[in-house]
Amino acid sequence: MKFRVAAIGKLKAGPERILAEDYAGRIAAMGKKAAVSEIKISDWTESQKPDAAQRMSEEEAQLWSSVPQGAYVIALDERGKAHTSEAFAAHIQTLRDRSISNIVFLLGGPDGHSPTTRTRANELLALGPMTWPHRLARIMLLEQIYRSVTILLNHPYHRA
Repeated sequence: MKFRVAAIGKLKAGPERILAEDYAGRIAAMGKKAAVSEIKISDWTESQKPDAAQRMSEEEAQLWSSVPQGAYVIALDERGKAHTSEAFAAHIQTLRDRSISNIVFLLGGPDGHSPTTRTRANELLALGPMTWPHRLARIMLLEQIYRSVTILLNHPYHRA
């Protein structure tokens, strides 16, 4: 299984980038034991179009350009379903058991996802009821992917 994170908003050098790289490295290192063969992160700068609809449309095209044919797409959105860490890991395991080879997580820009992306995605995922800046949402998502891998491997990182 391959994980991809496609995000609007470039991480500059600093603590957020260090954390994101750390979690991506952890996923890559431990993921092989859980049948995760790759973690890839793609990001784009926020659109500078004059209105929200145009920005979302431009960002939508960028995000979907990184989605391989047949991938299972999870868009992070406040309207999505929030999971416990255990439930999220179980969901990842179910997708793996269904022979889903690519899971792509889409993180929108400040205006969120376009209605088309919300409809086109296989599912919407919320990181809780609060709104998070995209820099932190990326790190939180990567941490939860890593946590899922450790849960699937019965590694002691996750303590209930």
